Amino acid sequence: MFGDMMDDALTITSIMKFARQVYSNTEIVSITADNPSHRTTFGAVFDRAGQLANVLANLGCAQGDRIATLAWNDYRHFELYYGISCSGYVCHTVNPRLFPEQIVYIANHAEDQWIFVDPAFVPLLEQVQDQLTSVRGYIVLTDQSNMPETTLTNTMCYETLLADQAVDYAWPELDENSASSLCYTSGTTGNPKGVLYSHRSTVLHCMAANTTAALSPSEVILPVVPMFHVNAWGMVYSAAATGCKLVFPGPKMGDGEALAGLINAEKVSFALGVPTVWLALVNYLAESGGSIDSLTRVLVGGAACPLSLMKAMDSYNADLQVVWGMTEMSPLGTCNTLLPWMHDLPEDEKYEYRLKAGRLIYGVDMRIVDEAGSELAWDGEKSGQLQVRGPWVCKAYYKMEVSDAHLPDGWFDTGDVATIDQYGYMAITDRTKDVIKSGGEWISSIDVENAAMGHPDVAEAAVIGVPHPKWTERPLLIVVKKPQANPDKKALLTFLDGKIAKWWIPEDCVFVEEIPHTATGKVSKKDLRDQFREYSY
Repeated sequence: MFGDMMDDALTITSIMKFARQVYSNTEIVSITADNPSHRTTFGAVFDRAGQLANVLANLGCAQGDRIATLAWNDYRHFELYYGISCSGYVCHTVNPRLFPEQIVYIANHAEDQWIFVDPAFVPLLEQVQDQLTSVRGYIVLTDQSNMPETTLTNTMCYETLLADQAVDYAWPELDENSASSLCYTSGTTGNPKGVLYSHRSTVLHCMAANTTAALSPSEVILPVVPMFHVNAWGMVYSAAATGCKLVFPGPKMGDGEALAGLINAEKVSFALGVPTVWLALVNYLAESGGSIDSLTRVLVGGAACPLSLMKAMDSYNADLQVVWGMTEMSPLGTCNTLLPWMHDLPEDEKYEYRLKAGRLIYGVDMRIVDEAGSELAWDGEKSGQLQVRGPWVCKAYYKMEVSDAHLPDGWFDTGDVATIDQYGYMAITDRTKDVIKSGGEWISSIDVENAAMGHPDVAEAAVIGVPHPKWTERPLLIVVKKPQANPDKKALLTFLDGKIAKWWIPEDCVFVEEIPHTATGKVSKKDLRDQFREYSY
């Protein structure tokens, strides 16, 4: 027997139509290359999405065509998200921080037909356009007065194209399982892999994110996490579905001063981004004596959150919540919210819980397994390979029938090593490929890094395993010093005593000017291992 309920399709179009009807006057504020303070509304943006849909139809786009974007977080990129996907095409967001050869691979693998590009990234495409085999032309995201001179062939101006089009468009009735958007992993090992999201998976993820973050029309959201990385953690959809004012930082997403200015000017209450972003913000606030009084909640993910950063944000009355997920998970998997009784814990114990990746959210199933594939207990002690499944977890990579990460029983192997305690709090202890095995025992590089980040002279820290004649492998601590600081190596290693297991403490510390990062802002352990491949104890 089936229920007698309606089965309207779960599509991104339904989010757009709802927001246009209910939240038409809600503001969207953007920093763009041609305007330091652009203001518009959901209603105006969705009108322009209709104009964009007419442009795409006139360009001869066919259902399912991949349409690429190479752009910062702003209202034009927001229009592309809806105008492309709701027309039945696939919005392929390309990360401009990738190496040029990776961008070529991604565009060719996706068979992108058109690329919408910010003026800042035009030179990047000029370098590789002869290698792009499927691209029919380029549309620069600016107005005619700010169009750059370019050698790109078949180049058009975004605003000029839109100006000639009607806002009305007959949005197609889409199957909820049809593809909506495409995002590639950063490809730290091998070529990047594509994750092809559906309308259904996107809407379900949006509803889960809205509940998890308890969003409402009173929120003012600052998505510092890039729109070219996992759909800005879904906030381009969540904000529209809940009527939150949106504030886009454009190219200023790594600028602490600019972020503080936006937060204060627009009364931002909720923000999202990777740890390096918030480190830049708190460093600016400390140097300037500034404040961010309106900001009450910050979601941080993409890399482990240092205790020092959490304490710094606490000092500004901004509650830093750790979240965890992956491109393959749309990306949300866990969110760290304390249980009621935990608020009464001593501060040190409370921080131990707050720094974990968080508790599983409804819609995602999770397990940890040992090397034999046997499921491990949730006791907070046993660590194992972290595997997930759910309606917004990818079942295969784009154009790949089989991958090592997708298991025969329907689970996805995340590549993370983790523990889960009896209350459901998950903690990442390492990446499978980054874990350090010393004398037959595991060392969590993440825990060592977090302990080192607590030193007042450390700006950033990373730990890798290096060969050791007795123990096979030992941790090496790599540190970037804070400006004007000159920490003593021995004193820094002594600082770790009592904060981590004694045998985890590295025998050596190396100071560097810069630690390499991936295109999504994570520490690149692969590059560090290459850099220190000749090092041994």
